[in-house]
Amino acid sequence: MIASLTITQEITDRLGGAVVLQDTLDQIPTVWVGKTRVRDLLRFLKEEVDRPYRMLYDLTAIDERMKAHRDSQPASDFTVVYHLLSFERNEYVRVKVALAEDRLSLPSITDIWPAANWYEREVWDMFGIVFDGHPHLRRLLMPESWVGHPLRKEHPARATEMGPYHLTSDKEQSEQEALRFRPEEFGMSKERDGSDFLFLNLGPQHPGTHGVLRIALQLDGEEIVDAIPQIGFHHRGAEKMGERQSWHSYIPYTDRVDYLGGVMNNLAYLTTVEKMAGIKVPPRAQVIRVMMSELFRIISHLVWYGTFAQDLGQMSPVFFTFNDRERAFGIVEAVTGARMHPSWFRIGGVTADLPKGWERMFRDFIDYLPARLIEYDRTVMRNRIFKSRTQGIGTFNVDEAIEWGVTGPNLRACGFEWDFRKQQPYCGYDQFEFDIPTAQHGDCYDRAAVRIEEMRQSLRIIEQCVKNMPEGPYKSDHHLTTPPLKEHTMHDIETLITHFLSVSWGPVLPVGEALGAIEATKGNNGYYLVSDGSTVSYRTRIRTPSFAHVQTLPLLSRGLMIPDLVVILGSLDFVLADIDR
Repeated sequence: MIASLTITQEITDRLGGAVVLQDTLDQIPTVWVGKTRVRDLLRFLKEEVDRPYRMLYDLTAIDERMKAHRDSQPASDFTVVYHLLSFERNEYVRVKVALAEDRLSLPSITDIWPAANWYEREVWDMFGIVFDGHPHLRRLLMPESWVGHPLRKEHPARATEMGPYHLTSDKEQSEQEALRFRPEEFGMSKERDGSDFLFLNLGPQHPGTHGVLRIALQLDGEEIVDAIPQIGFHHRGAEKMGERQSWHSYIPYTDRVDYLGGVMNNLAYLTTVEKMAGIKVPPRAQVIRVMMSELFRIISHLVWYGTFAQDLGQMSPVFFTFNDRERAFGIVEAVTGARMHPSWFRIGGVTADLPKGWERMFRDFIDYLPARLIEYDRTVMRNRIFKSRTQGIGTFNVDEAIEWGVTGPNLRACGFEWDFRKQQPYCGYDQFEFDIPTAQHGDCYDRAAVRIEEMRQSLRIIEQCVKNMPEGPYKSDHHLTTPPLKEHTMHDIETLITHFLSVSWGPVLPVGEALGAIEATKGNNGYYLVSDGSTVSYRTRIRTPSFAHVQTLPLLSRGLMIPDLVVILGSLDFVLADIDR
């Protein structure tokens, strides 16, 4: 993606000296603006500028107080960062606001983008930055009883740095009280027209939530009036861990975000790291990455397919799709030595070259799966009960989807043909022929149809990888490639020491920041990384698709029934660790 200077010129023309421009490693147009002008600028970018930035792609913050190198950026103790996406321009823009430690507040933008609700709550939860005018500013990922804001630099990164946890009867009671759902805190009325509403918990232990997720339902009889998702039960501090792991040793942690996506998580992270380091990945390594990533896309979709049918009462399909998944895992294990979380990609390439016989394994799978998908279409997608439960249920249109930050199959099910592999090619995807599946109605059935066709397109891509696998190295010879190539390490004691330091401490990346994003299994997965010139990331931000998608639950479920909500949950295809990180 080539960034245009046009938008920075338009912003400068609009605000003049009120903005400061910043050069970044990813070449995304980046502007600093004061807190009193940020709402005006964001509204201008969304509503007034030609080819507007309609999607609030991400909103996060950075604790700048311990940064060793600040380049030419304005002085700030904390920085709030907005990433916006224009589909018409095919371009991001980054807006930054500098805040002093004793004045940590900004105006809320929830009236401009409803998707900002959770993002602003997360920034308050993690950094303690207040968003004035937010309708419900309270913790999102951490328990209400948590003391401190975890992504501040003074907050411990390890449990061993914290005091022992002693559970007393008083503390247990206070923890239970903190979990009590109070409808009025969410703007819910307890009655209407003299009749009481019913409030019901779906989860946090419910098979339909596919993990620990609590949805507080407001019911009028059997009809859903409102639904409030409560997340954070799976939060493990994935972004905080990025501040204490080297650029290299953080790779295994990425596997555990979308834990069904396997090496796809590695690719999202490494896309950003390699952009910052200036590493060009060799063609063979790129094709191997594409081949393994598309295999994991199929693996993830097979899990979704079987469990979605099970959510609607079909018991057989999940056994068939999991059997197919095992066949795919057999290939993954033969290539990488692991199964679900191989952590096999490396900075500059992959861990090792492909083993002998890899072509036969992939060709067998390519020949095997199409007939199975036809059988599943007949069993599931053409089933009249399945169709009646999914068609017309949980719909949103293209404008609503963009407003809420929806990407991936859920966006394409609305009829919008947008795939980051095509629109912003990475890892050589522009060299492959494949179609972008779309649908028209944006309902549960169409979201399923898009994912099923995606599996067929992934098979097409894998087949092209097998037929056209280039010769050459599986890892770059760039000096920041980690671990470095063996032939660069076994000359003398100096090269051996360099190898040892590179592996144990990790490479030193240039000062700067970058955003890298890919078309992951569930939508757009992006990593926004900040380097201050050390062996670890100064700030690791993970933008996940599931976080944005689950926030749409109230929009999709109002006016429907509880069984419809279970269908909607399954159709969104989320992973709780992808939401909570």
